[in-house]
Amino acid sequence: MASPPATDISTLLDIMRRLRDPDGGCPWDLEQTFATIAPYTVEEAYEVAGAIEEENWPALKDELGDFLFQVVFHAQMAKERGLFEFDDVVTAIVEKMIRRHPHVFAENARIESAAAQTVAWEEHKKKERAEKAMGLLDDVPRALPALLRAVKLQKRAASVGFDWDSAPKVVEKIAEEAHEIVEAQAKGADAAKLEEEVGDLLFAVANLARHLKIDPETALRAANAKFVRRFSHIEKTLAARGVKPGDATLDEMEALWQDAKNGER
Repeated sequence: MASPPATDISTLLDIMRRLRDPDGGCPWDLEQTFATIAPYTVEEAYEVAGAIEEENWPALKDELGDFLFQVVFHAQMAKERGLFEFDDVVTAIVEKMIRRHPHVFAENARIESAAAQTVAWEEHKKKERAEKAMGLLDDVPRALPALLRAVKLQKRAASVGFDWDSAPKVVEKIAEEAHEIVEAQAKGADAAKLEEEVGDLLFAVANLARHLKIDPETALRAANAKFVRRFSHIEKTLAARGVKPGDATLDEMEALWQDAKNGER
């Protein structure tokens, strides 16, 4: 018998329960754990971001549904283990939002700007960390994309004054880190050492983006898209000449790259 059309969250919760039911559920869903589902959760979050970037609103509706299903999936697995239920997830976020927005939900506590709200939000989180005896960086999620986590770590450190005082100083640090990579390679450093040095360089670049008020993840996504666009121009132009990229010289491809670059100006 077909399931009834979804009308509220209870329908989705029931679908998830049936998928995980040992008696007649879906074998694939039954095999999953928090660890195996986590990568799908991250993937769905990126697909939400992708739909927004493309301004594909019908796709955004679908992707938000997929992301919501991930929340429901984790909540069902937690329920099965006696950890918590979906309602507990909702209660926790409701309480947190009310607690962190006293200017909206409490009397005589108005905040007049988004900037002021950001400051107030960070103050609330700081108090919560203090109550839990947490270190300043302890609750920055390890599973975040590395660039995003780097910026969050830097922002936290900057909140207590541990920060470069200007973007030019960060540029100097970037040059220093780049030189250390070249120096390490010249000295025959192993892969682990080179990885460490490259990591330091990327961390410094993320820091520069933060000082310039640029999201490094967004900037890199745009750079990726630009690279794909220009390389596609190389492929199409070579194909029109009956040449495969692997058979073209580097000089030929570089000339076509510059042609694509000039065409974007």
